[in-house]
Amino acid sequence: MKSLHIRDVPETTIDRLKRRALRHHRSLQGELQSLLEDAARQTMADDASEFSLHTVKTQGVQNWSREGIYED
Repeated sequence: MKSLHIRDVPETTIDRLKRRALRHHRSLQGELQSLLEDAARQTMADDASEFSLHTVKTQGVQNWSREGIYED
């Protein structure tokens, strides 16, 4: 498994993360891993939804033209 090293993290940030870890019954490392995994999952969901296509069935045959769609 790969490792990350983050430098120059303010003490107040570390203290807040430690308190957050305690609330979730995790170690600081476990809390950070959870935060990173959640962020990576959210990024993947955002990327996937950006390219999501939906097909809608309509009644009958439609004859769509560029001019009809964009009114130009």
